[in-house]
Amino acid sequence: MLRIHLEHLKEKSLALDVAVPADRFPVLRQMARAGECGFAGPIHIRLKATRIGEMVEVEGELDTSLRLTCGRCLREFLSPAPSAFALTYAPAAAGAVPVGPGVDAAGLLGFHGDSIDLHEGIQEQVILSLPLRPLCAEACRGLCAQCGADLNEGPCGCRVPGGETAFAMLRKLKGA
Repeated sequence: MLRIHLEHLKEKSLALDVAVPADRFPVLRQMARAGECGFAGPIHIRLKATRIGEMVEVEGELDTSLRLTCGRCLREFLSPAPSAFALTYAPAAAGAVPVGPGVDAAGLLGFHGDSIDLHEGIQEQVILSLPLRPLCAEACRGLCAQCGADLNEGPCGCRVPGGETAFAMLRKLKGA
C-alpha cells in the first residue's frame, strides 16, 4: 500500500491518496500500546513522487487525529496533527546511503531494489508532528499542587499560607 515501484515513475510523477491505520507502523503501534499517544482514526496521506535521475523526491501532506494526555491537567483530548513533508530517497548501493531508521547527514533515505517502502519515512513524519508537551488548551490551568483538583473547573479551596505563592518557599530556602 505504501510502496512505490520505480517502473511507475519512468515518464511521469505518481500521486497517492491513501488512509492507513496507525497500527501498520511499528513505532506508532508501540507508542499507542505504551500510552504515549493514541490515534482516533487512520493516517491520511496525500503525496506526489517524482523521479530525478536515480533519486526519488516524495512530497506530500499527512493528517491524523491524535488522542493525547494534557501535560498540565492530565485530561485526555483530541488534537489534529497535520504535517507537510518532503523526503528524498536514493539507491543504497555499496553502502553509500544507509537503509533503515533515520536519515543520513545528506538528508537522504536509502532504498534497495526496484521499489521504495514509504512506511519508515511516513512514520518518522508522524512522530515529528507530535507536540513536545501536549496541552488541551494554551490557557489550561492544570492541577492544584496541594490537593490535585483540576483548576480548569474552578478554584479548589486550598489556601496558600499567608497569601504567599507556591514559590515563596523557594525564597525561604535561598535565605532571601
